[in-house]
Amino acid sequence: MEETMTSTTTVQSESRMFNGVEKDCPSPTEKLARKESLKVQKQNYQQEKKRAAKELSTALKDPSVVIMSNWLKIRGSLKSWTKLWCALRPGVLLIYKTPKTDHWVGTILLSACKLIERPSKKDGFCFKLYHPLDKSIWAVKGPKGENVGSITQPLPSNYLIFRAASESDGRCWMDALELALSSSTLYKTAPKAGKEGDISMTSESSHLLQLLQTSPLTDTELQQLNESSLLGNHMEHDGSSDKSEREIHDDWDTTGHENGGRLTEESDVEHSDEMSPGPKATAYVEQVTEEMAEAGEASQVETVSEENKGLIWGLLKQLRPGMDLSKVVLPTFILEPRSFLDKLSDYYYHADLLSQASLEESAYGRIKQVLRWYLSGFYKKPKGLKKPYNPILGETFRCCWLHPQTNSCTFYIAEQVSHHPPISAFYVCNRKDGFCISGSILAKSKFYGNSLSAILDGRARLLFLSRDEEYVITMPYAHCKGILYGTMTLELGGKVTIECEKMKCYAELEYKLKPFLGGAGSVNQISGKIMMGDELMATIDGHWDSEVFIQEKRSGQQETLWNPTQEIRSRRLKRQVVQLDQQGEFESERLWQHVTSAILDRDQVRATQEKFVLEEAQRREAKERGERAWIPKLFQQDPVTSEWTYIHLDTRPWDNEACLVQFEKDGVIQTQEKIHRRHNGLSYSHTWTRQHKSEINGKHRKTSSQPSTCSQNTESSSTTPEPTHESSDNEGFSTQCARCSKEVKDIAVIEASITSIKKTQQDIQRNLVALSRQLSRQRATDDSTSLTGRHCLILCVLLLSQLLLNYVFT
Repeated sequence: MEETMTSTTTVQSESRMFNGVEKDCPSPTEKLARKESLKVQKQNYQQEKKRAAKELSTALKDPSVVIMSNWLKIRGSLKSWTKLWCALRPGVLLIYKTPKTDHWVGTILLSACKLIERPSKKDGFCFKLYHPLDKSIWAVKGPKGENVGSITQPLPSNYLIFRAASESDGRCWMDALELALSSSTLYKTAPKAGKEGDISMTSESSHLLQLLQTSPLTDTELQQLNESSLLGNHMEHDGSSDKSEREIHDDWDTTGHENGGRLTEESDVEHSDEMSPGPKATAYVEQVTEEMAEAGEASQVETVSEENKGLIWGLLKQLRPGMDLSKVVLPTFILEPRSFLDKLSDYYYHADLLSQASLEESAYGRIKQVLRWYLSGFYKKPKGLKKPYNPILGETFRCCWLHPQTNSCTFYIAEQVSHHPPISAFYVCNRKDGFCISGSILAKSKFYGNSLSAILDGRARLLFLSRDEEYVITMPYAHCKGILYGTMTLELGGKVTIECEKMKCYAELEYKLKPFLGGAGSVNQISGKIMMGDELMATIDGHWDSEVFIQEKRSGQQETLWNPTQEIRSRRLKRQVVQLDQQGEFESERLWQHVTSAILDRDQVRATQEKFVLEEAQRREAKERGERAWIPKLFQQDPVTSEWTYIHLDTRPWDNEACLVQFEKDGVIQTQEKIHRRHNGLSYSHTWTRQHKSEINGKHRKTSSQPSTCSQNTESSSTTPEPTHESSDNEGFSTQCARCSKEVKDIAVIEASITSIKKTQQDIQRNLVALSRQLSRQRATDDSTSLTGRHCLILCVLLLSQLLLNYVFT
């Protein structure tokens, strides 16, 4: 009887309340059996997925699997035909410019296409590939992971019309395409492989899988995709975890709610209630797409269609040699779909080199590392001849890069501070790693007949905070030739300098234009030198978009200073951007979104219309503003040097005892400092991700008994630390606390005054340096003028003497 009672009690104890309904939980034996069965099923699932990925990778990489390949004429959006090389593989149709498959144009996903014969009046055989619902038939990436195809005439997005040379060739293509269409369904066995990942897959295989699994997404699917990327894709336990759904649910209740729903390594760290409230920082997400052209001249050449040539000729009729092009409206087909403020940020994908430079002990080692960083900003270039948008007055752009090795962040802020002349000001800061950069660029353009030059007039000032060393950096100019005749080609030219007056070190680089009779090896050449005082330390030679060598003069050894190999590119810092719906009205991506969309859709008419709307609005605002000067939001102009500086500039060296984390909010880069106690460190990805999740859910999570390290709930926490007294019965405690808080306020006021005085001293010192330079230049000019007059007097005396001698002796 007792045994029966015990078993009944055991069974009853296994029933729990779940979602308000009492359910029976399985026994431990049933749980173990179910877990073992689930393990076996997932092992089979992983093996099947690997097998499908391997078969797909082998099929697409093996040249013998090509069903058919030949030249075909393809009709573009402008009703003209272009001849391209087409390679048909199972499930995809790859289109290239040449049979060498070096210049990929696009990839058609046959799984979304229908095939039909098309009548034609001309010779040959026409057929059409189209999407029955007028959706895009193109893949977003190439077979090797290319993001952007080679420049051709605009092609339609939801169909393509092909023309074969003869009817027999056309029939062969029809049969081959029907075969490929039927075989394209064989590659749907692993529909989630791209999401879950597979450690056994190579990067090329993952690109190929993503290529075939890509389909046009609706707005709802894009929103779901963004939300899933914000919350962390590693929360999907389908392929790696052996937990049941109930165990995952329990883990979510105990762990996920404590750190905002994201399971990270930081959830294993002990949390402390001594932490101050987390900063209300801007939430950043990792940038998904990025355009990267190949090294060499091929990616800097633009083939202009006949229609676009007509637009260029119409534009050139309005120009004269030597004319400034800043007020000329350029056609949209030569525009790169991003703002100039965005393009200036290309120099900071390797900002970790500056973090290393700040740690170098010798001045020569530092300028060498600064030069290496400077060269790292040029190999990222668009395909073809492209020009970014001219920023609108008041336009801003912000982004940042996370440094995994130092757990720091480099922030970039830029603003268009003037329109006539067009001046772009920028500020880059990473206080924890000890550097900041400020500067402004005046963009000028000159037309010379068959060529034009884009001159970037301005200087950037790199400051190492802990050493108080400033490096003044200049920029090369961009030169475009072949406008009237020849091939349109873009190059870099001119001399640039990197100079540190304090350490008496100096680097000079010369970007060389391709000579008239030069070969492929003379493209993008660069040469230079590094000086320490009057001593030549090293010479530099190479190509700015590939390998650059440095030869030490003391040792005579030559080594590679910079080479953007595939390994180096893979170690690039990941750029973090603000989501479009979180941006302000005058932020670059949101401001130009309609123009960018039209350019990416290859709709030049719509792009021109959208661009005209922005330009017209800018003219209208300028007219309404009248004579009133424009006041920038984030930058101010120095009255003495006329240089633009960031309003919220903070050049104090990082103090590990006082500084907690650097963050950005509404364009203001600031530092959260510790209050009085020692706190644990903050993680950027943890803060931004959880803050984004709270914005998406539209509510704050409930306060738990042990708050998380980066708690954002400022309503339930105070910025003043709790007193360390164990008993609240102490008499006079409130008086003492009030006195302490008053002293803290007084100290804060004193610190603010000291900071203001230091900043004023720095401004005075900068102005004195500028005045001394100006006086020295004026004195040098006066000396040279007097010297020239003395020389003229001596020359006149000598001439008179010669005339006198000639007269006497003749």
